[in-house]
Amino acid sequence: MSLTISILLGVALTLTIIVPFAVYAAGEKNKGRYKKALAVNLSSFVVAMIISQGYAFTATAQAASSSASNGLGYIGAALAVGFSCIGGGIAVASAASAALGAISEDDSILGKSLIFVGLAEGIALYGLIIAFMILSKI
Repeated sequence: MSLTISILLGVALTLTIIVPFAVYAAGEKNKGRYKKALAVNLSSFVVAMIISQGYAFTATAQAASSSASNGLGYIGAALAVGFSCIGGGIAVASAASAALGAISEDDSILGKSLIFVGLAEGIALYGLIIAFMILSKI
């Protein structure tokens, strides 16, 4: 039963990435398209989480040793990864564009600017580490 839930959750989360990307890539890339793709991504992610938590809650209700708080642990891990990746993406977008502009003016600051871009990418890794810590406690 657990393998089926894992497969369903993996498929649902993969679709929440593919569908918004297809919506965004389908036409002209402007601010309205970005907002529409983000709305589709968030809504499909929430629906996938609700459905997967329904299956997870059913599985945990059947098992005597597991508790209902496992579902909240999975949601917490997903939120840790999701929000850290969104924050990291925003930070990388700002830092990388500024770094490219600065490098185009002075080539000697390449190393310094890559450090800031790397620090911004680290935010997503911290969220992933927190998610692994949460999942290890479940």
